[in-house]
Amino acid sequence: MKKYILLFSLLLARTLAVHAQDDQPGDDAKKQERIKALYVAYITQQLQLNPDEAQKFWPVHAQLESELKSVRSNIPELDKQQSILNIKKRYQENFNRILGANRCERFFRMDGDFKHKLLEKIRNNRQNKPMRPKTRMRL
Repeated sequence: MKKYILLFSLLLARTLAVHAQDDQPGDDAKKQERIKALYVAYITQQLQLNPDEAQKFWPVHAQLESELKSVRSNIPELDKQQSILNIKKRYQENFNRILGANRCERFFRMDGDFKHKLLEKIRNNRQNKPMRPKTRMRL
């Protein structure tokens, strides 16, 4: 189990390092696809989803993500956070049926952990990245 976590961490670090170097137009979509693939692998491994559970889990997860993205960003922050919490609570019962209560709890924790690790890695990559001089064209 520790080997898998170490392997995943190394893969995540390597992928994010490659992402930090790519600043080409259109790379955002590729980055998002890679991050999503890492996320799916991480959650699947952490929850030890078998194929039947994964087949049930990921469509429900996609619905959850869709609803979370629909939360308006122009509302007050506490209202936004409450809306997100309400959506997660509604989906908790679905995840309980698929995963059981313990793994459902772990899912929500692992989801937050993944996002935290991703942000931390992005911050570290930005700090270690040399600044490019801005060039201006003068007439």
